[in-house]
Amino acid sequence: MLWYWMLTVPGLLLALLAAWLTRRTFNAYAHSRASSGLTGALAAQRLLESAGVDGIAIRVTHGLLSDHYDPRDRTLNLSPAVYRSNSLAAIGVACHEAGHAIQHAQFYGPLKLRTDLVPAQMLGSQLAYPLFFIGLLMHFPPLIKVGLALFALAVLFALITLPVEWDASARAKRLMVSAGIVTSREQRSAARVLNAAFLTYLAGAALAMLQLLSLLIQSGLLGGRRRN
Repeated sequence: MLWYWMLTVPGLLLALLAAWLTRRTFNAYAHSRASSGLTGALAAQRLLESAGVDGIAIRVTHGLLSDHYDPRDRTLNLSPAVYRSNSLAAIGVACHEAGHAIQHAQFYGPLKLRTDLVPAQMLGSQLAYPLFFIGLLMHFPPLIKVGLALFALAVLFALITLPVEWDASARAKRLMVSAGIVTSREQRSAARVLNAAFLTYLAGAALAMLQLLSLLIQSGLLGGRRRN
């Protein structure tokens, strides 16, 4: 258990720092208005049109920074602070999510792989720890290995998420200028919000890998025989 905390606590602190930085950056540009006057919803719609993507429903969802694209029903869900605001922060987030819709329409491989892994990731996040620690308590290696395998799927999901999120932001940064949503100068401010948000995914992947490493050490599969 000591190994778990030694490896997990730094990852948790990094994740908390990344989340704080994302909110701080979003708030910093939440009062900087885009000269186009477009709201997040309108900016996302224009970005999609500029890429030749149609049939995407843009909706309001609940929560703060709960914005996401759902490939199952092709809906782009924006939080109220993004949907209705014409700030550079809101436009950056909305265009990023529109970038995911463009990925989906253009059959971007990593997005499809991540979508296919969602059921396994959800199962792994619910069962990995219980199975692993029950296996440890019962001294039953097969159950330990099942728990590790399920957690490894969650780590794989986090790693695949990185290129998906980076690519969506890259598309947004490029198209928001060419589509006339923001000026080149305004784009740099919106990009800072996206760069800060990417750090949360990077920190999440690092935390997941550190947790998997700690579980491997505790299981005895890495670093020699397990000690109680």
